[in-house]
Amino acid sequence: MTEQTVSPEISSDDRLWAALGYPIGIIALIMLLIEGKKDRPFIKFHAVQALALTVALIIIEIVVNILDAVLSRLHLGICGLVGCFLPILWLLLFWPGILAFQGKYFDIPVVTKFLRGQHWIP
Repeated sequence: MTEQTVSPEISSDDRLWAALGYPIGIIALIMLLIEGKKDRPFIKFHAVQALALTVALIIIEIVVNILDAVLSRLHLGICGLVGCFLPILWLLLFWPGILAFQGKYFDIPVVTKFLRGQHWIP
C-alpha cells in the first residue's frame, strides 16, 4: 500500500468513520448515504475504497469456495485447506482501517487503480 500524508482538515470523526468502514462494510455504505458524510473527501475516498475491497474479497471467497468444492470432489487430499485462509483475508481489513484512523490516504494496488480508472475516487 502506498501511503500519503495526513491532511489537517480531517477531523477525528472522519478518521473514525473511515476506519470502521474497512472491517464493517455496511458502515462504508452508510457513509455514502449520510448527507453530511458523503461530501467529505476523506470519508468518500475511504468509503468507496472499503466497499470495493469488500466486494473484491467476497468475489475471492466465492472463487476459493468453488475451488475447494472441486478439489474435494477430486479427492486430492487438500480439502478444506484452501478455506482455512479465508479468515486471514478478512482479518487483513483491519490494516487499512488502522491507516485510515491515522488520517492517511493510501493506495491498495489493484483496487485503488481500478477506482481511479472509473473516476470513482480522485
